[in-house]
Amino acid sequence: MTAVGAMPLPRRRATVTFALDGRVQAAAFLVALIGLQEVLTRTGILPSGYFPPASEIAAALAGELGGPALGPAVSSTVVTWLSALSISVVLGTVAGIVLGLFAPVEALLRPVIEFLRPVPSVALIPLVVLTIGTGSQSALFLAVFAAFWQVLVPAIAGVRAAHPVALETARSYHLTAWQRIRWIQLPSMLPYLATAIRLATSTTLILVVTAEIIIQMPGIGYEITMARSAGNPARMYAYIALSGLAGIALNALMRRVERRALAAQGPEEIR
Repeated sequence: MTAVGAMPLPRRRATVTFALDGRVQAAAFLVALIGLQEVLTRTGILPSGYFPPASEIAAALAGELGGPALGPAVSSTVVTWLSALSISVVLGTVAGIVLGLFAPVEALLRPVIEFLRPVPSVALIPLVVLTIGTGSQSALFLAVFAAFWQVLVPAIAGVRAAHPVALETARSYHLTAWQRIRWIQLPSMLPYLATAIRLATSTTLILVVTAEIIIQMPGIGYEITMARSAGNPARMYAYIALSGLAGIALNALMRRVERRALAAQGPEEIR
């Protein structure tokens, strides 16, 4: 007899097979695109000065692996990205819990949130450079500003998604405010928060690399700018590919964490 909420074995195998087939097809499509780019560049259809062959980009990336620039660049970007993600998640979660619990305060601040949330962080770069400077703090602020809203809004919705019956039951048993938050509202917020953190992971990485390119602070973005200025497109695309691979890896990691978090909730909590 199949346990409640458990996936039957044949269906689970079919799901795994479908996922593997999708990954194989995606990998095959990517390899085909790389091969097409190589052929188009080698035949002169694409100008090699702007689009170097994929083999040259791969060779440039391999050359950077043993060079002195890659390690510090990746380290600088990762430290800024991790700091921005941690700050935005903590601030967005705490603010989301507070605003979710106190509806009048959220209603009062809603116009401010709706005004600031659509503002692109890139548009703030001139102001940030003038006020903060050109150090890593500028990239940190821009990344936090962009990701904070992605965490805040789902956190508010997650807190308010708690079942009213569960809240009334908790009050009838005289649970404290913290106990209600800990055992009812935080679990209801977890699915929202898991997705928000996954989106914030990519957002912070994009903003950090963008700030490094524009502000020219140490990191992967700075190496992209330097390679372009030196007229070395293969090295430039190598660092662009590196940032893309980092984004894919981080997104895959956060998807795994998200699935585990949602699976731990169980079918009733997820609904």
